[in-house]
Amino acid sequence: MSTEKKRLDVICIGRIAVDLYGQQIGARLEDMSTFAKYLGGSSGNVAYGTAIQGLKSAMLARVGDEHNGRFLREELNRVGCNTDGLITDKQRLTGLVILGIKDEETFPLIFYRDNCADMALVPEDIDEDFITSSRAVAVTGTHLSHPQTRAAVLKALDIAKRNGLRTALDIDYRPVLWGLTSLGDGETRFIESEQVTRQLQEVIHYFDLIVGTEEEFHIAGGSTDTLTALKNVRQATQATLVCKRGPLGCVVFEGDIPDSWEQTKLQSGVRVDVLNVLGAGDAFMSGLLRGWLNDEGWEQACRYANACGALVVSRHGCAPAMPTKEELDDFLSRDKEVKRPDLDARLNHLHRVTTRKQQWPELNVFAFDHRKQLADMAREAGVDESKIPALKVLLLKAAEEAAREAGLENKSGILADTTYGQKALNAITGKGWWIGRPIEMPSSRPLRLEHGNIGSQLIDWPAEHVVKCLVFYHPHDSAEMRKEQDDLVLDVWNGCNKSGHELLLEVILPESNPDRNEAYYLEILSHFYQMGIQPDWWKLPPLSAESWQAISGLIEQQDPHCRGILLLGLDAPEEKLKAGFAAAAKAPWVKGFAVGRTIFGQPSRQWLQGELDDEALVEKVKGNYLRLIDYWRAARGVVRQTKTAAGRRHSRRFYLSAHISGFQPFFKITLFQRDALDNAVRVALRLLLVVAWQSNLQRQQFTVDFRQDH
Repeated sequence: MSTEKKRLDVICIGRIAVDLYGQQIGARLEDMSTFAKYLGGSSGNVAYGTAIQGLKSAMLARVGDEHNGRFLREELNRVGCNTDGLITDKQRLTGLVILGIKDEETFPLIFYRDNCADMALVPEDIDEDFITSSRAVAVTGTHLSHPQTRAAVLKALDIAKRNGLRTALDIDYRPVLWGLTSLGDGETRFIESEQVTRQLQEVIHYFDLIVGTEEEFHIAGGSTDTLTALKNVRQATQATLVCKRGPLGCVVFEGDIPDSWEQTKLQSGVRVDVLNVLGAGDAFMSGLLRGWLNDEGWEQACRYANACGALVVSRHGCAPAMPTKEELDDFLSRDKEVKRPDLDARLNHLHRVTTRKQQWPELNVFAFDHRKQLADMAREAGVDESKIPALKVLLLKAAEEAAREAGLENKSGILADTTYGQKALNAITGKGWWIGRPIEMPSSRPLRLEHGNIGSQLIDWPAEHVVKCLVFYHPHDSAEMRKEQDDLVLDVWNGCNKSGHELLLEVILPESNPDRNEAYYLEILSHFYQMGIQPDWWKLPPLSAESWQAISGLIEQQDPHCRGILLLGLDAPEEKLKAGFAAAAKAPWVKGFAVGRTIFGQPSRQWLQGELDDEALVEKVKGNYLRLIDYWRAARGVVRQTKTAAGRRHSRRFYLSAHISGFQPFFKITLFQRDALDNAVRVALRLLLVVAWQSNLQRQQFTVDFRQDH
């Protein structure tokens, strides 16, 4: 095999589609009412699974030029899977699968694959340079079922063999996709077929590794006796054969096939309560490829594979159920003590936090989720509450303009409600902003939810929306008050875990209690952690540097995957917030602010009173928001760039620096003229490549700061 350093570890070729999984477990597909949408298709799943296991994977296939095709591309990109070979087919739609879960072994399934995009792969789609950029090619069997896709796969395999690449086949036998059943019978997993056996045996010599269930080797070997089938396969190929034996585990055959199973070495599986077996094979393949391509030996490769398969069968779906590298490594480090990984809180939390879709290194959140306060303003101004929704649309406009001017890509957010802010929420959803939504009844103490039980709410929420829950909490409250609030916060946390939504827990000491020692915040956070509540975000008032140090230590200990802390405003004057920002500047867990009335309070009052028109309101609010952004960035040592109306950047002096988290800058370039920017960036980018490479080796985060120095 080639030892040349390649930019990719494995290219996956085969099916990629959208899976619509019925959410009513045990129901007939006829009676299914709601579905969860996931990335699917055997090769798509393996590309996804190997990527989150740390391999540099790529997907080679076609998807439609529509929403489903874009969804698949985005899902792969999100986990770091290369999509250079994922072709957009403008004449065909993306493949679709609708399926349900009846019991552990039964999954009614319909493939919608008539003239779909991934089955339109042709030899012309196979680029030799792309194939040879990888160490391996992994193929799934369906693409050997049609002349056109078969020719494309064989071209890729020819290139791979000529260039010393590793080759792998997951037999992935689906009789319906070989034309052996009625179109609606996607569930049948085995039908004998001499034609299929012949077509498989004609090509299996191309492969170094062949993986399948006992039934899949039955079709490949032309016998329903597994060992006989394996012997027949061995006659056609010297590939390593990995036979999956369900919950027992798997067996690896590198040489001759023995006459009895007693003569084989079983790589034991992991015992779990099975929700459904669908998806186990793709997860198994993902884990196996990790071990095989990293040359960790068959025993370790099978440990990865069996554990991946076990975790997936205990969860809903396939791709989203696959464990990440960190999650799998944690499980295998203590697999003897974790008898029910599907019920293990630590493992499930790791799955939740290591599969997040977007990173937020910094957040400048404009909070206008206020309801009571704005209703009071409207009443004082003598206008109807019906004006508030239009006000919130204007506040969103100000936020978007400020974000563009401040260069806040992937660093901007809003907090908005559904009572008055639904139009604003609808307008910003899908634009890559951080979006939080309140669930508490305003000013409620003890905590009450505005729209009833959390479970009845989240089913209607976009997945990207963050649940914001404000609780007025004091450690010296009565036992009854604490229990009532604890129970509701725990219910909210469990609801978010069930739905997959992130949770921002906002904690404020109640004004009704004169004992407002800021040390209580550490005590309260510790209490919630002891309850098993691990919010993705905390929202806290400005505190002293000493308190931030203590809270940072607590988060590091209790949940190092916490997203971070946002500073709240409480209608404080700008100067007071500025001081609070300075105190939090050196706290690594404080990622930014979520401030409202300090930004919109006075301009909104003036607008409601008719003293400001729409344009003036937007300008005033935008200016307030931009000043807070400047305060925060100045506290952190970063001054934003401004833009003229024409989009030109202007400042007196710039410097560009690159950092690896926890280390001093690797370099700094100073520019005295903005015209020198282009040349300097060319130089800097070369150095950035070194930094990026180094940070990858050390598993560190690296950042680039572009600052203005007056």
